Amino acid sequence: MNQDAQSLFEAVQRGEMPAATAFARLQALPLRDLGHTRLDVEREARCGVPEVIFAAGKTATQTTEIALAALEHHGRFLATRVPDDAARELLAAIPEAVRHERSRCVTADLRTGVTRTGHVLVLSAGTSDEPVAEEALVTAHFAGARTELIRDVGVAGLHRLLAHQDAMRAADALVVVAGMEGALPSVVAGLVDVPVVAVPTSVGYGASFGGLAALLAMLNSCAAGVTVVNIDNGFGAGFAAARMAARAQGGARHAGRTEGATR
Repeated sequence: MNQDAQSLFEAVQRGEMPAATAFARLQALPLRDLGHTRLDVEREARCGVPEVIFAAGKTATQTTEIALAALEHHGRFLATRVPDDAARELLAAIPEAVRHERSRCVTADLRTGVTRTGHVLVLSAGTSDEPVAEEALVTAHFAGARTELIRDVGVAGLHRLLAHQDAMRAADALVVVAGMEGALPSVVAGLVDVPVVAVPTSVGYGASFGGLAALLAMLNSCAAGVTVVNIDNGFGAGFAAARMAARAQGGARHAGRTEGATR
């Protein structure tokens, strides 16, 4: 239970506050009003992971103010799709912040002794797909999973993928990132009994239509067990895979509360 909410209940119990007053204050607790943004500070209590900052379209100052508020409430934050100017301001304001350049993510975690639940393995078809693959990797790690990335295992050189079959089978959830014709998730799902989250990327030549060809190929996969997210949505894939991995390891609802190695 949120400590502020608990203190309200205790005040009512002691007769120091009318129930109606406590109820009115309780309604305001889940939000931190920053003027430009109303941060959902109860997201972690409900969903296991704090609200993530989507930085695209926000000013650098707005992004920094949201990150500082998230850090105050949760001891950590993840900002995705962070423009260069906002990344520089975040790093200047928060010395502990880490910039993940290829994925355009910025993270910070002030917590200590964090344990992780489940293992998410991210497979990237080609080097050009790595920005999206890294976004999935960073997100899954933020959401509480142990994470690993295997690069450049596209179907044009199938032997590269087959060399990692043991690692794929050992994971609790797979994120498979591919552009071009988007065939990699179907191949992977035909080799393992692990949930596969497929991510089409906008990488490819003209007839790939900005990732639409890969998206349709993945949606029409002949292999069972493939779940597909939107084009370039590494964030959504990483988040989903982390939840799958946590459930596979005992149904933990809150990230970082059961044993595991840190990334």
